[in-house]
Amino acid sequence: MVVATCGSDEFTLDPNLGGETTRFDATRNSFSLPAPDLTTAERRAFEVGDSFFTQNWVTAPASTEARDGLGPTFNAQACSSCHVLDGRGAPSLPSHEEAHPGLLIRLSIPGADAVTGAPVPDPHYGGQLQDRSILGVPAEGTLRVSYEIVAGTYGDGTTYELRMPTFEITDLAFGPLDSEIRTSPRLAPQVIGMGLLEAIPADEIMGAADPNDADGDGISGRANIVWDARLGVPALGRFGWKANVATVEQQAAGAFHGDIGITSSLHPAENCPVGQTACADAINGGSPEIPENILGMVTIYMRTLSVPALRGADDDQVRSGAQLFEEFGCASCHTVTHVTGQTDIEALSEQTIHPYTDLLLHDMGEGLADGREDFAASGREWRTPPLWGIGLIDEINGERFLLHDGRARTLQEAILWHGGEAEASKEEFRLADAEQRAALIAFLEAL
Repeated sequence: MVVATCGSDEFTLDPNLGGETTRFDATRNSFSLPAPDLTTAERRAFEVGDSFFTQNWVTAPASTEARDGLGPTFNAQACSSCHVLDGRGAPSLPSHEEAHPGLLIRLSIPGADAVTGAPVPDPHYGGQLQDRSILGVPAEGTLRVSYEIVAGTYGDGTTYELRMPTFEITDLAFGPLDSEIRTSPRLAPQVIGMGLLEAIPADEIMGAADPNDADGDGISGRANIVWDARLGVPALGRFGWKANVATVEQQAAGAFHGDIGITSSLHPAENCPVGQTACADAINGGSPEIPENILGMVTIYMRTLSVPALRGADDDQVRSGAQLFEEFGCASCHTVTHVTGQTDIEALSEQTIHPYTDLLLHDMGEGLADGREDFAASGREWRTPPLWGIGLIDEINGERFLLHDGRARTLQEAILWHGGEAEASKEEFRLADAEQRAALIAFLEAL
């Protein structure tokens, strides 16, 4: 565990959040560094994958054949359009309330696919609103976000303000959305440490689940069982805001298809729902548009991005905050320590890591509910997000938008939005004195 001992004088923190893959770098590039000890072949694949993650895709046909096939409809031109410096997206520009790359909105109607169990897409707009398009093809619509201020008070009388977002879809090009449409905004998260999370044995994650709250602690984490498109079987979900993706490769392929409009072996058909004829008639960039070997190298890139070290491990306030993190019950879901199993990348194997997540689904209350099911996840459930690197987001992205839709501008606001299974922990923080609150935030800033 990061928490090695709990005596007030002996309490220690392990700065190596990513085990031996940890990098002691707190600059703007700290999310973009390869894990140490990669082989020469893995490092070469990392560099090639980095280029395909970072550089823009273009409309087909083009002289840059390796990167053509953008769209026809899309949300971003490159992975890095949303994951700036491998960090997080943003829900709005500072000057106005129009959404931009980094935030997208998922679409579905009630029911589930008979084979895979996946959500059923809107019949005319698919599973994700595409707000951009290539020349000659209409974009599907426009996403905008506005905010209402919600006031609150800490136990000591100090006031605070939260932002309640409202998402609006306008300029629909193909008629109204289905009358039973379910929508869910999703903000691009940081992509560090994904290979380490993938290497945690499934039995360990499943073993920590307590769907019926058998121990009576009010925490009932559930595993999301999703569809493994590579193997064609059900599998444990680990990635995405609702743990709706099984592997890093499938996360990458799904983003290429859904966000950029790039086909792959896992998603061979162009993303053109019924009735979008200009989309269907557009020239593509080959079949598939991203070859298997390139998808593999992007996957290696995403799997081997290192994790920055915890900072201030010897700072009294940081250590006090870490103790409060345990005492307030935050670690009941944000599990501090895991040990990875053996995997094909030796640098990721058998590492003691501290991601602060159980990778399980938890009911987070009505305030954060989106009302949209995703495989086994209900409309109130979200995967516990890893906390490693959370204190560097402002340094890397120049601003901080937290939670699944970016509503929280600070760590305090993110905590105060917790409800459901996390209600008791949220209240511990809200009712704590100013010194304790500052200590907990100092600890999170150190991650």
